[in-house]
Amino acid sequence: MKTIRYTPIGLIHSPFSEPVGVPIQPTAAAGLRGSVEIFPAFVPGLQDLEGFSHIVLLFHLHRSSGYELQVVPFLDKEKRGVFSTRAPHRPNQIGLSIVKLISVEESILHIEGVDVLDGTPLLDIKPYFPALNPGGEIRIGWAEKLKSGFRTTRADNRFAESPGTEQD
Repeated sequence: MKTIRYTPIGLIHSPFSEPVGVPIQPTAAAGLRGSVEIFPAFVPGLQDLEGFSHIVLLFHLHRSSGYELQVVPFLDKEKRGVFSTRAPHRPNQIGLSIVKLISVEESILHIEGVDVLDGTPLLDIKPYFPALNPGGEIRIGWAEKLKSGFRTTRADNRFAESPGTEQD
């Protein structure tokens, strides 16, 4: 398969310069503000975004390298398949967060609920449409027993080191 390449459209700014202590998801980052700097060539794409209360940020986990197909995720003590987790060491270092959009000022998006490292390269922005998400019963697998920790947990050092890279 050929290589896939992405060009960052901006940078995410947050109060976090190191992985340890970063909220593990936006729910644990309630009230934490950050900003998104959009590069000049992409600013026209921000038209009409300000009408949305929440946006989806897709980003490159630039401080993550290597991966393992089984990891011990935050809030757990058992190894899980990496695709059943949101662990940062993945075959493709792509992250996503749904954040609250506070305002848009020219090329800067002011956001709340930021759970990424400062300087994280932004790959894309999508508006959050709750009505387009599946309804009905939602199951969260192994994490069902851990729901209470989602709102308070910060990253420890378990993903600070680069793991080996799984090979076919």
